[in-house]
Amino acid sequence: MKKILVVDDEMSIVTLLKYNLEQAGYEVDTAFDGQEGFDKGKNYEFDFILLDLMLPKIDGLEVTKRLRQEKIKTPIMILTAKGEEYDKVIGLELGADDYLTKPFSPREVIARIKAIARRTDDGNSSFEKKVMQDEDIEKEEIYHFPDFSIDLVNYSVTKNKEKVKLTPKEFELLAYFIKRKHRVLSRDKLLNGVWGFDYVGQTRMVDMHVSHLREKIERDPKNPHYIETVRGFGYRFEGETNQND
Repeated sequence: MKKILVVDDEMSIVTLLKYNLEQAGYEVDTAFDGQEGFDKGKNYEFDFILLDLMLPKIDGLEVTKRLRQEKIKTPIMILTAKGEEYDKVIGLELGADDYLTKPFSPREVIARIKAIARRTDDGNSSFEKKVMQDEDIEKEEIYHFPDFSIDLVNYSVTKNKEKVKLTPKEFELLAYFIKRKHRVLSRDKLLNGVWGFDYVGQTRMVDMHVSHLREKIERDPKNPHYIETVRGFGYRFEGETNQND
């Protein structure tokens, strides 16, 4: 039985989620403040964490940040109130896998959990399977470009012999691009491929991540050499590699 941690300081929301998740066949643990949520997320095994942003003691953004710093890879879905657009973006940047805006239906929560589970059930191999899913994709693991290198096995990017700090989603997006170089990829395709399912109306999230990637890997982010904008369609990754392994 899959185990889910629900972290929210509103008793009514916790009760609603706990009941519906248990009816759907999940085992549920709860926490009512950020410190308790962090402690449980760090010290116990969960398949999923539902995390409110506005929490006593430690807010949800800080919980997400600390869990990822502790190398906890449990999928996290942040719960936000309307108008917290900035916090949604920051949460995803810190390593959250998805978000839902309150009010939401338990059915939608469960659907999102199942969608994320489809790409994480295979543990550490899930990302590799996702980026390798097309039949014509090559199977190299390390890619060396003139300005940077990416190691898909060790989840690392280096530039000028120094490690580049990428968020988990930035890394996945970059790997997704590289595995599909020279192809024009729509924003919807990128959302579906990297985030695991369709974020209707959330294409701005792709633009934000592309902008951040350009800042980190391009010589001149305003005139990108690698991640090109294909006006009216999406993006295309260009660049040839000197391949090892």
